[in-house]
Amino acid sequence: MGFFTRAFAVGTTIVLALIAKQCYDMFKPLPLPNIDYLDQNWGPGDKNLYKDDTTIKPFKIVYPAETIEKLRTKLDDVPALAKPMEGISFEYGFNSNNLMDVLKYWRSSYLDKWSEREKYLNQFPHFKTKIQGLDIHFIHVKPQVPKKTKVIPLLLLHGWPGSVREFYDIIPMLTSTSDDKQFVFEVIVPSLPGYGWSQGPSKTGMGPAAMAVLMKNLMKRIGHEKFFVQGGDWGSAIADRLATFFQDDVYGVHMNMCAMQNALSFVKSTIASYAPSMFIDEKYIDFYSSFTDTFKYLIHETGYMHIQATKPDTIGTTLMGNPIGLAAYILEKFSTWTNPAYRSLPDGGLQKYFTLDSLLDNIMVYYLTDSITTSQRLYLEAFRAQEMGLAIDRMETKVPAACAKFKHELMQTIDWALRDHFVNLLQSNHYEDGGHFAAMQLPRLLYKDIVDFVSKVPLA
Repeated sequence: MGFFTRAFAVGTTIVLALIAKQCYDMFKPLPLPNIDYLDQNWGPGDKNLYKDDTTIKPFKIVYPAETIEKLRTKLDDVPALAKPMEGISFEYGFNSNNLMDVLKYWRSSYLDKWSEREKYLNQFPHFKTKIQGLDIHFIHVKPQVPKKTKVIPLLLLHGWPGSVREFYDIIPMLTSTSDDKQFVFEVIVPSLPGYGWSQGPSKTGMGPAAMAVLMKNLMKRIGHEKFFVQGGDWGSAIADRLATFFQDDVYGVHMNMCAMQNALSFVKSTIASYAPSMFIDEKYIDFYSSFTDTFKYLIHETGYMHIQATKPDTIGTTLMGNPIGLAAYILEKFSTWTNPAYRSLPDGGLQKYFTLDSLLDNIMVYYLTDSITTSQRLYLEAFRAQEMGLAIDRMETKVPAACAKFKHELMQTIDWALRDHFVNLLQSNHYEDGGHFAAMQLPRLLYKDIVDFVSKVPLA
């Protein structure tokens, strides 16, 4: 072997070793971070000027008649909405003809029975307490069961543009005894900071990681050192962080939107896309989009995210106190995110699974609390370099995990990639129906998936 041949071989070996080292550094699991914001105060002003009031106070959803009549007046003053283009349903956004029908129902039928809706929203016990400088609202339902029945604490976390209203149908199932489970849940359903009746942070930096810390402190305040957690949308991201940061305190984590966003998951998804049957049960291959379909989806459906992740206060200002715009902006998501095929329906398929009352309940949460701007700020905080730099997906969590994959969820991740992060993935079920708002759309199915998962987790 000549000198140049040997030199080339040595050089190639060095280059390959460097590439291997780079790949290893890019893909290797990261250590858990030191959580340095356990005592972070998110309220206004200097935290040294006051301390948390640790009391838990009952709360009721009550609004004066003047507030409801003011809303009715605004709904009577509908601008001259642009007519839909010929042959267009929801492809250009919320169909204005259908919007007029929704507004008519809202200002007459719905508001005429607001006292009934208010009573419905108050059917569960509501509370508020101050955590890390913020007034946090939560529903807390304790089951009434015989003493020998095992009671398991369960934290339910919503996302955007949802609210605690998403869980109203599933709460009674979870907190009642039944033949399909040997236990019953004690359910805690908080409004995320900046959502509904929970105060929004006054300081920057409250992304999903900081919210996870706050939720852990809330559960401790209530009296639960260990608990299960379930979430979708932002709730799944916060649940993930709870299960990663506090592995000794979370019995199990259940999510109905499971997503990995690291380099290794991208590589694995790419490999699987060329031979999907080797990595995915053939019955469920169509749950996972091709790169072309994913790109098309990103072009069609993520404009809202770019706005909210860059200028949340601008779009929030256009929607604040504007019930007509607020309804169009939020309800459009309940159409397309339930099933993208509903874009081709004149009514957006909104009432295929949801009632107008349930959809308007959720809108009223945002409207009455003036929380649309503060809710949208979570997008900017979540995409900050500080939050993204945590690289949660590259940390291993040994907490038992489950993923319920509904056919029309916004994004899906193959189990081969999920297991790099959720190393104790006990359950991963595919459902041929359902979309992003599973708790509200298919509560019975989600309930069963949660119960099946909890039944598999040994409780120390």
